[in-house]
Amino acid sequence: MKSGSGAPGAAPDAVLYAVTRPLAQVPSLDDLIGQADPRHPLVWTRGDRGCVGVGEALRLHFSGPSRFADAAEAWRAISARAVIDDPVRMPGSGLVAFGSFAFADEAAGVDAPGARTDRDGEAEGTVSALIVPRILIARHRGTAWITEIGFAPFEHAPVLPSPAAPGAWAGAELPIDDADPSYLAGVREATSRIDRGEAEKIVLARQVRGSIPASDDLRVPLLRLAGRYDDCWTYAVDGMIGASPETLIRRTDGAISGRVLAGTRGRKPEDPAADARARDDLLTSAKEQHEHAFAVQSVITALSPHVRELHTSEEPFALRLPNVWHLATELGAVPGDQGSSLELAAALHPTAAVAGTPTAAAVEAIAELEPAGRGRYAGPVGWIDAAGEGEWVIALRCAEVGPGLDRPAGDGPDRSGADPDAPAHASADEDAVDTATARTVTAYAGGGIVAGSDPAHEFGETVSKFAPIAEAFAP
Repeated sequence: MKSGSGAPGAAPDAVLYAVTRPLAQVPSLDDLIGQADPRHPLVWTRGDRGCVGVGEALRLHFSGPSRFADAAEAWRAISARAVIDDPVRMPGSGLVAFGSFAFADEAAGVDAPGARTDRDGEAEGTVSALIVPRILIARHRGTAWITEIGFAPFEHAPVLPSPAAPGAWAGAELPIDDADPSYLAGVREATSRIDRGEAEKIVLARQVRGSIPASDDLRVPLLRLAGRYDDCWTYAVDGMIGASPETLIRRTDGAISGRVLAGTRGRKPEDPAADARARDDLLTSAKEQHEHAFAVQSVITALSPHVRELHTSEEPFALRLPNVWHLATELGAVPGDQGSSLELAAALHPTAAVAGTPTAAAVEAIAELEPAGRGRYAGPVGWIDAAGEGEWVIALRCAEVGPGLDRPAGDGPDRSGADPDAPAHASADEDAVDTATARTVTAYAGGGIVAGSDPAHEFGETVSKFAPIAEAFAP
């Protein structure tokens, strides 16, 4: 299902115009994130690469089992009509959309994170979104550019706005280590199902909630995440904020790459000897290696029909992050068809790293054993350009921030949707909960359950995985 948001009277075949110009100076990380909207940021950054969107030229919503196919089809049509002036010709220059997609096919309840309601108050389920910003500021190592996007030709070259310093931040203490009996019971039931041969691996997640003042500046947690987790992709798309270490798929410059993570140990950087033992224990654990092999094979199986010359690192390696060690495998390939980065992400989702093995049985177990819907946790989040190139990660180490009352509305036709006759979604003040004073923050973390998994250990693993987002949102 697709719906668009925009100005009344906009033609469904309206043409987008995008003008890109190089910037003389590459912005610093602080200045790049400083360009973002403080309450509804669009951010994608890792190390010396990344981009920030300002405002919304176009927003499209999708839901249900066809959400990826509908989004890919809509984006292909939009890109084919677009008029693009792009002398920079870098990955992410020209016309670009940010995207965030729901984990599950089925509609979630009206109270589930990310859920929207129709005009009759009926649950539409968790909504997936493609968002085209009005202005995009980007950097790629030593190159930087700015793109302006709208529904009319531009008379002047885009001008770089001045970045604004972060504003007020009260934050929230997320109760990540509070007892969670339902999660422990879920782990026990998952291991029982595995022992009965119903699945080989089931990934179970849990969530914790807090709230922040509606006036809080969300660039504060983004700067914390980007500064501390510079080997992860820090992202903010339609209220999903996080720093993911797991690249689902990257398709740029005629090459495909990704990173598979499965298997975790908490780090102890204050004790180098204990930290090394944790790393070595991860590398030598038969359980963790077994779990990791499931995840790698699921990616190989899903990706193989679409690529050539697929290769992976010979052995899993220990990826060091500030809070955890992960077993990791890098992969690379050459495109074998014309599928876009979004279509490749759809082919891979959900991987065994976030669902389990076999996929159908694991997804069924997740729906039964997790007390609340995942929303867009563990779904693809990233960006796509007019050529179909882009980068998508798995939405991990994240929180979903409830909408405020002032979701950016744009000006006139520059907010046009692709289909003005489609059913309208609830307005921001209709689907918010007391957002005049507070915004709900729902954080997520999970782990792979296999034969022999210990509930207490799995709970501790989620606490470690919650740490990045809890630290980012702390007062």
